[in-house]
Amino acid sequence: MRWEQLLQIPNILIVMFDQMSGVLLDDDRIEALRIPNIRRLISRGVKFDNAYSSSPLCTPARGSFMTGQLPSRSGIYDNAAEFRASVPTFAHYLRRLGYQTALAGKMHFVGPDQLHGFEERLTTDIYPADFGWTPDWERPHERVDWWYHNLSSVTGAGVAEITNQLEFDDEVAYQARLKLFQYARRQDPRPFCLTASFTHPHDPYLARREYWNRYNHDQIPMPAVAAVPYELQDPHSRRLYDAVDYQRFLVTDEHVRNARHASFANISYLDDKLGELLKTLEQCDFDQSTHVILCADHGDMLGERGLWYKMNFFEGSCRIPLVMAAPGQLTARRIATPVALHDLLPTLVELGGGSADDIVGGIDGKSVLGLAGGREEPGRAACAEYCAEGSVSPMIMIRRGRFKFNYCAADPSQLFDLAADPLEAKNLAADPAHAAVMTAFTREISTRWNLDQFTQNVRRSQKYRLLVNTANRLGRFTAWDFQPRAEGQDRFMRNHMDLNVLEANARYPKR
Repeated sequence: MRWEQLLQIPNILIVMFDQMSGVLLDDDRIEALRIPNIRRLISRGVKFDNAYSSSPLCTPARGSFMTGQLPSRSGIYDNAAEFRASVPTFAHYLRRLGYQTALAGKMHFVGPDQLHGFEERLTTDIYPADFGWTPDWERPHERVDWWYHNLSSVTGAGVAEITNQLEFDDEVAYQARLKLFQYARRQDPRPFCLTASFTHPHDPYLARREYWNRYNHDQIPMPAVAAVPYELQDPHSRRLYDAVDYQRFLVTDEHVRNARHASFANISYLDDKLGELLKTLEQCDFDQSTHVILCADHGDMLGERGLWYKMNFFEGSCRIPLVMAAPGQLTARRIATPVALHDLLPTLVELGGGSADDIVGGIDGKSVLGLAGGREEPGRAACAEYCAEGSVSPMIMIRRGRFKFNYCAADPSQLFDLAADPLEAKNLAADPAHAAVMTAFTREISTRWNLDQFTQNVRRSQKYRLLVNTANRLGRFTAWDFQPRAEGQDRFMRNHMDLNVLEANARYPKR
């Protein structure tokens, strides 16, 4: 590709949060957050008000983000499902279109391929890359306490100056900023796509005092939907209660407020990190040539209905923030049409100068650039799947227009009118007035998904991985976890270098 052509292709910065609900950016919620940088990005960008996770759990959601495929197509069913090296990602496509690609932070790739199209990974991952976290539908009620969520992160919420996750995200921000400076001062003419993927505000709910103090504790909003007794919960919510070992913990109102306070504080911490990256774009003269995408993998219930974390299709868990800003190319607007995380692969391909014809094989996503540019798409739907902890059979969500439909062969169906009932308080599935809507959604499920095959594939995958993991733990264990390269012999000043050349090339701006 010619230099002149490369100069016309935009840079792309993707900032991904972990377990932040899009509900928190709704007009009636956002005022509770101290997030000036996110608000400024929204003010100059396109905000998708109804963006959904492809699967409300870290690894399958991120797999869909990378591949444009739902879990039923990619095989990335849960947090220990292998991401096959043969599946193309947006990083592969962008490299073919002339991009440099780099990842700083979390993507939770499982398997021996730890790059999946990224030229560089700047950090290791925060979670393991092997099959140790595989759920087992043969033993649906068996807890694996050393890795399953439990409510200790709620009852232990509060202030901490350093944690496992703060250590990780501090490094992610540093490495991402450094990479932007490296892009600015090197001679490679290719545009860049840099993904900075943080692990906050994911539990445990522990925040630095600096960010905790930005909020008045007594003014932290409590859940809008109170918890109901276990026996009155829907079947999947009861399974999630069991999955987090709820009987072992007494969660008080103060625990709930502490956890929500810490989560809000950590969102402010992320807002500062976003601000640092946007400032670095300005310092590197990239701010007018870089498209910025802010998203998350899934949300967090934060105590709504008595539920925590994710793993369900309620709005708090499944709806995500999605904001796109493109200086001089996209007009600031709000989009109500439902979209999903797996729509980002075709969107990124289009942003990078490609088209749907460049995409090999089947994907489930559809570019959102038309919507972002103001083109209406009546009838467009967002879909999600879930088949990990707390599930016993594949679960499907379809959001179209005002309605959300949740289906699982093991459970009663759910239908919510989100325009009239945004808190999802009334299940309309058995309402005769909505029989036609139910019939249409049910027909769509049977037409689009082969649920028997989906179920067989998940069970087979679990059995294979459980066996392989057990075998790999015997004798010598070889980890798949990514090890960042630290080429100390070629950093800073060494005696095989010319000091004058080094110092001249290391500065930005140049003289």
